[in-house]
Amino acid sequence: MQAFIPRLGTAFTAGLTIALALATAPAHAFSDDEARWAILELRTQIKQINEQNQQARLQLADQIDMLRHELASMRGQLEHLTRRPPTGNQPENAPQDRQTADPQEQAAYQAAADQYRSGKYKEAATAFAAFTQAYPDSELSGDARFYLGSSQYATRDFKGSVQTMQDLVKTRPQDPRAPDALLVAAASQIEINDLAGAKASLQRIIKDYPNTSAAETAKSRMKLL
Repeated sequence: MQAFIPRLGTAFTAGLTIALALATAPAHAFSDDEARWAILELRTQIKQINEQNQQARLQLADQIDMLRHELASMRGQLEHLTRRPPTGNQPENAPQDRQTADPQEQAAYQAAADQYRSGKYKEAATAFAAFTQAYPDSELSGDARFYLGSSQYATRDFKGSVQTMQDLVKTRPQDPRAPDALLVAAASQIEINDLAGAKASLQRIIKDYPNTSAAETAKSRMKLL
């Protein structure tokens, strides 16, 4: 867009000079042919200025649209992670069904999972948070924290989602959910415009979990940041 500025200024100055000359010169200073030529030249220059401005606006609009599409694609792919089934036989959105020896623990997890499956993410976040507090050492704790962070993401509690996912990775770095948790954290960081944080999350996936599908996703997302 800046490339048009020097030409626009030159054309405008020339046109203005001609216009002023026509307006201030005595009537006998120009012949009819010269006056007509000057007017036609001025009109041509004004037309060129308008065309250049229009072209610059169209180019800028195209660039903005391209950036919007890229960001929407990145958000959509990262958001899909929160809805990906843990096993191939379960419907999308479904947390993994797990069994524990404690019936009350099992019931608490199942209730939270059912809320998540139903798309009631606010209620699911409350239920999963209660589960992680009541059963911090549960073998289901990793899944519960992951779906807590995913529920927070779905309800646009992006800061809460980042904190939950980072806590999961910090306390359970070898948990199978850890690389996916970092992807969701990166998605939340993008939403709150923390691009430096998002890059750090993606880079950690690539470094610490290089042989995972999350690492491949992280590499492609890094290209867009």
